[in-house]
This record gives sequence, structure tokens and C-alpha cells, in this order.
Amino acid sequence: MAVSNSRWNIRRAAILATAFISGVLSEDLLVTSGFANCETGSNINVQKVDISYNNADKTVTFDVAGTSDKEQNVTATLSVTAYGQDIYTNSFNPCNATTYVQQLCPVPAGSFGANGTQAIPAQYANSIPAIAFQIPDIAAQATLQLKSLDDGKDVGCIQSQVTNGKTANVAAVSFVAAGVAGAALLVGGAGAIGAAFSGGAGAAGGAGGAGTVSPSFMEIFGVFQGFAMNGMMSAQLPQVYRSFTKNFAFSTGIIPWTQMQISIDNFRGMTGGNLTNDSVEFLQKATLVFPDGSTTSGNGSVFKRAVENVVYLATRDIDTAVNATSTDGATPTTTESTIRAAVSGIQGYVQQLSVPQANTFMTVLLIVAIVIGVIVVGILLIKVILEAWALFGSFPESLTGFRKHYWGSIARAITSLILLLYSVWVLYCVFQFTHGDSWAAQTLAGVTLAIFTAILIFFSWKIWNIAHKLKNTEGDASGLYEDKKHWVKYSLFYESYKKDYWWIFVPVIVYMFAKGCVLAATDGHGMVQTISMLVVEGLMLVLLIWSRPFERKSGNVVNICIQVVRVLSVVCILVFVEEFGIAQTTQTVAGVVLIAVQSALAGILAILIAWNAIVACCKQNPHRKRRKEMDAAEKLQRDMDTLTPLDARNSLLLDRTKTNETSITISYANSVADVKQQPSRRDSSPERYIGVAIEPSNAYSPLNAPYNRPLTPSMPMDLNQSRENLVSNSAPLGRQQPTLPNLGGGYNGYNYGQQNGYSGYRAPGGY
Repeated sequence: MAVSNSRWNIRRAAILATAFISGVLSEDLLVTSGFANCETGSNINVQKVDISYNNADKTVTFDVAGTSDKEQNVTATLSVTAYGQDIYTNSFNPCNATTYVQQLCPVPAGSFGANGTQAIPAQYANSIPAIAFQIPDIAAQATLQLKSLDDGKDVGCIQSQVTNGKTANVAAVSFVAAGVAGAALLVGGAGAIGAAFSGGAGAAGGAGGAGTVSPSFMEIFGVFQGFAMNGMMSAQLPQVYRSFTKNFAFSTGIIPWTQMQISIDNFRGMTGGNLTNDSVEFLQKATLVFPDGSTTSGNGSVFKRAVENVVYLATRDIDTAVNATSTDGATPTTTESTIRAAVSGIQGYVQQLSVPQANTFMTVLLIVAIVIGVIVVGILLIKVILEAWALFGSFPESLTGFRKHYWGSIARAITSLILLLYSVWVLYCVFQFTHGDSWAAQTLAGVTLAIFTAILIFFSWKIWNIAHKLKNTEGDASGLYEDKKHWVKYSLFYESYKKDYWWIFVPVIVYMFAKGCVLAATDGHGMVQTISMLVVEGLMLVLLIWSRPFERKSGNVVNICIQVVRVLSVVCILVFVEEFGIAQTTQTVAGVVLIAVQSALAGILAILIAWNAIVACCKQNPHRKRRKEMDAAEKLQRDMDTLTPLDARNSLLLDRTKTNETSITISYANSVADVKQQPSRRDSSPERYIGVAIEPSNAYSPLNAPYNRPLTPSMPMDLNQSRENLVSNSAPLGRQQPTLPNLGGGYNGYNYGQQNGYSGYRAPGGY
């Protein structure tokens, strides 16, 4: 036995963080997870091993079966390693009184089996470090080596993964992460729901793709996708970090669903797929071996099944069997993992979720198809409800936009979904191309990738073309934000960005394509993959820091912080690259640090979402606000342009005449002539001069010709356009008024003149 406390100093520092993250409370148990005979051609071949140790009552529950060529006495050496370090070693003779094991004293010839519970002496139980029961996803391995007592030769050897039941893969974390993403969707008004009720396919500036309020639904979902994609990398990831990233598999479309996987297997089988070593049935029998030496089963929780066996065996006495399966006729529940599959990268990530690697793309395709179906049916259902509402009740005006543009709402929601999943879609399609299998799956991957890419290219070209035309006609691309027609159709791509950086969405799409393509194309090459990903993430960080393109300062801060965490995550994964030869202990510490950083980021984003839930009710999209102000100004201008001298809103019946003394007389229909107030300033509206006629006292003056140009006022202007001020601004009536020839058609002494407006007031009996 050898226990080194100094070797565990660093690991003790990591326990608190990992235990907090795991959030799993269970008894102090150590159980084996699968096993394999580590020596070929030996005299003793073990066929079944289920061993668990309960630290509470210091007992071992076991269920062992195997075969032996001959009866022989053996010595057993049990060694346990954790994170590449030996933490427990003990040799014992099964025939000694203190370590007596009846089934191994001696080992019988033929087949044998034994199961039951046995107490462990205190001196051996106390030598097991307490830390072994606390670390989540402990990377420990137990090896039992049997040697002949006569000649000391190796006669048998088995190896088994040891787990304590604590793990960073907790279903509650997945539910919380999905809840955080859903909260971001609701707060930002993103996706199909926000688009549907904003009217006109999301014209109101909700976050159809990337909302202006950060963190948006797309940013949150992108963070979770980044966590999952880190777990797909081909480096020698620590088991604790690999388990942590499994919590976010839902964001990449990988959802364990056994019945769906069986259907996909049948589809692949009918279209040329190979199901021999790549199917649900295969995974149920296989033990997955990862680059760090840890193992797991592809068909569920090994720890849960082990605990069930412990409960079952603890109720029984020790049973033995020779040349039979067991004394009570029960069949073994666990057999040797004759199928040990070495996995890493994307294959290892999906297969530990019970998804065969060849089923990966088809799984995501079906999940996305279900989501699209839910979106379409949901929007159409809302449409039916609104139509029924309009027929039988008072329909609110705020929802009329959706009634007219519900097809646009569907198109916007689907386009947003494509933008959201484009990176992982490229990943799975390229992965499908590089691994072959079913011709139908490859065809679907190629067609869907081409369609998704073509849609994004079309919108990019369309927006770029519109911006180019706007720059040529208006000098800038502000029309993308101020023109409602453009905003309705294309704002989901650029609404988060400043007007000068509307084009940032193009390098963002290129970044998503490059990220998915690099991760899939370099699968299985840890160093090349990690360095390539570091370059991609680093270039994106440089772009964000250089441009700071987001409309809100909070958007710039949040997105730069997210990108910094992505870069740091890839830097940490460099530690896991096997070619660098870094110690497993250091790798585990780096994995814990990486979990802490990413968990802190997720927690901060959740807090910001809660804060945005408060401020979102008080602030609106800045682009939408400016566009509404522009619309109001344009409406006011149109109203002014349609005013006429007979318009009831500004009844101006103006006629000015000019004499040598430049005296001007203005008469108003239905006005009181003796209302005279001398203002200090005149109105600045050009409509004030509509219909002004100038009549010089000299009949031969050039001014006698028709003159329609408004006069330029020579007095300070007043912005008040009221009728009373217009009356008060008129010049006093002169003693001698110029006249026009009477053409007939006068009305009660009021005669129409030949000029633009009405002639001056003529008292009855005047000439």
C-alpha cells in the first residue's frame, strides 16, 4: 500500500469547485464500471465482475464469474490509480485468515462464480483516501492481478474503471441552461414568437436573430453551442470536463432518443449503411474507451446499474458455484465487455449520449424538422385564432400586421433558426461527408447544407446590394434602418449593429462556417484542430475589439467577453493535447478551471438576462425609435404638402397688392376687418404667401403681369401659424385701395381678382 498525501494537494484545491458544480449528493460508494481481461492466454479468464465498496459500513459487495484451466492457489494484487498516480496498492493471499476469500482458495478448475457481501478490515478500509469519494468523475482505474503461489507467474488479470457516482453531467444543468436560453428568447422578443406579434414579420425590431439587448437568445445559445463543441474536440479531455460539456448537447441538436435511433438505423440499413459496428445495438454492448484511459458505457448510467446490483446482492449471502453460472440459477447481469471501442472527438461525444456516429446528422435533421414543424403549426394556429377573433369580436389594431404577414413571420422564424444553427449544421454535414455510410444521409446533408448556405448568401447579397444603392443615392446605408420596408425584411441580420457596421453579419456568418468546418474536417487530429480553432476564435476576437460594432455599449462588452472566454477555452484545451505530454493531474486542474470559467460566464449571462427583463420594458430598439421618428416627420411633411388655400386646417385666402409705396393689403374670407394687432414677428411658413397678388398703382408697371413667386418677408419670422396671428400680421388698410376691372361674378361686394389670390376687401359703393 502506498498513499502519497503530497500528490493530492493540488487535487484537494479542485474538489470544492468540482463538487459544487456536480451538485450530486450520494453515499460514499466506489463501484466498478465495466472490465476487461488485461492478459491474453492466461490460465484464469474472468467473465463477469461487479464490485462495489461502501465506505459507510466498510463492506464490499461483489459478483464474480470466470473460468480456470486448473485448480491452483494464487496471490492477488489490487492496485488503484487516479489521474495517472498510484493511490492504493495491496497484495493479499486469499487463503490467509485475515484476507480469506473462499472462492479463490484455491481457484477451482472449470467455471466458477461467487457473489455476496464481505466486510473489509479497518486497516485496509482506512487506507482509501476520503477524497476518492468526493471528486466528480474521478479518473480512477482498478487492476486485479493474480499470480500463481507456486511459481509466481501471472495467471490472470482484469482492469475496471472505478467511479464514485458523482458527476458533472447533471440533468438539472441541462434544464437550467435551456431555461436561461428560453428566458433570453422571451426577454429579447426573439425568433418566431417575437416576429409574429411585432407585426409585419418582425418589423418592430424584435430580435429575430440577434436582439439589440445583450445577451440575446442567439448569443446565449451560441455560448452553449460553444461549450458543447469544446467537448467534441479530439484532445485528451479530462473526464470531468467531458461530462460537463454533455449538459449542453441539446444546443447542438443531440438529444438521446432510443426509438428515434432505431428508426435511423433501419433507414441507414435500407440505404447502404453499415450497422455492424455503428448502431444502437452495438453501443448497448460496447464499452467506450477515451484517450485519457477512462471508459464509459454507450447505453446509460453504469453507476445506476451498479447500485441496483449492489442493492440486489446486499440482500443475499455469499453464493458460490463451480462448473455452473450460479448456485441459484440466476444469469449474470453483467458480462465482460468483449467490445471495447476506442473513441475520441465528435464520435466519442455523440456515442456517450447513445447516438451512433453515423446517426449524428440524421438525428439533428429530424430534431430541426420537428422544431420547424412546431414553429409553422404554432404560427398558423395563432393565425386561425386571430381570424376567429376578428369574426366574432373586436380585433385589436396591434395584431393586424401579423394577420397580413404571417407567411413572412414563418419565413423570418425559419431564417433565424438557420442562422442560429448554421455553425453546428456545417459541423455535422462535413462530419457526415468525411465518414460516409448511407448514401441517402450524405445526399440529405449535401442538399440541406447547400440550401442553408444559399439562403444566407442570398440575404447577404440582397442587403449588400441595397446598401450599395443607398450609398449611391443618399450617401450612406442608413436606409437599412430607417426604411421600414428594408427593416421588415432584413433587420434580423444587422439590427444589433451600428449603422456604419451593418456589414458585420457577413464575417459572423463566415466565422460560423469556418468554426464548424474546421472542427469536423480536423476530427481526430488534436493538435491541428486545436491550433486551427485558436486562430478562428482569435480572428473573431480581433474583429470585435477593432470594430466594437454593436449599437449598445452593453452589446460590445458582453460579446467581447464571450469571445475572450472562447479564446481562453481553446487555450486551456491546448493543455489536453497529447503531443505536449502534460501530466494528467495538470490536465485535470485545467479542466476544473475551464469548467469554473465557463460556468461563471453562463451565470453572469443569466443575471444580465434577469436585468434586461426589467429594462426591456423601459427601452426600445434604438433603430426602431429613430425609424419611427423619421416616419412621423415624413407624415407631417406630407400633411403640409397637401395644404391648399381652401384647406380648413389653415384657411388662407390671401391677396397682396403692391403700390409705389409698397403698401400691401390682405383680406380674409369671413374675417373681421377691424381686428388689428401689431405683431413683433411674422410667420415663417411658406404657405403664408400662397395666393398673394401684387397690384401696382401704375397700370403700365411690369408688376402688372401675373406674378406667382412668393414674396420674401422683410421682417423677423414667427413660427406661430394661428389664424389670429395671420390676421394681426396683415398691413393696415390704406385710404386708397387699388382696384381690378370688374369681371362679374362678384358676391356682396367681394370681387375676384385676376391674380393668384382673392382681391382686397372692397366696401360696398367703392369704385
